[in-house]
Amino acid sequence: MQIDIKIDESCPELRIIIVTNQITDEIQEIINKLSNPSARMLTGFRGNTLKILNQQEIIRIYTQSGKVLAATVSGEYTLRFRLYELEARLDPEIFVRISNSEIINLKKVKGFDLSLAGNIRVTLTDGAVTYVSRRYISKIKKLLGI
Repeated sequence: MQIDIKIDESCPELRIIIVTNQITDEIQEIINKLSNPSARMLTGFRGNTLKILNQQEIIRIYTQSGKVLAATVSGEYTLRFRLYELEARLDPEIFVRISNSEIINLKKVKGFDLSLAGNIRVTLTDGAVTYVSRRYISKIKKLLGI
């Protein structure tokens, strides 16, 4: 991919032009990100307090007792989204789904333990330990290049 930036002081507002031979999934993802940046905002509740969550501070998002929770560096928050909705809002280069009930931030992973037969154990920076479900193992291995 080639990126060109042109500074034009007579240009009244930001203008983005994409030149390509075909619309690929990558191009469509770029278009979606650029056209709807507010869709990426996440809000979480702790008690009666609403907080805008910074994606870089999210360690993992998981379901427990019918609720969707986000574990962050500053504590846990209840989210009012379903996991599939969060997958669309979260940065796909940082967040990956590891089971039907959990999404993790790859930048908050201490390590992956592959020594278990058929399982991958994930240790996160907050000390939490979780497991990649069998359904997602091949996806994670491909992502890790193994």
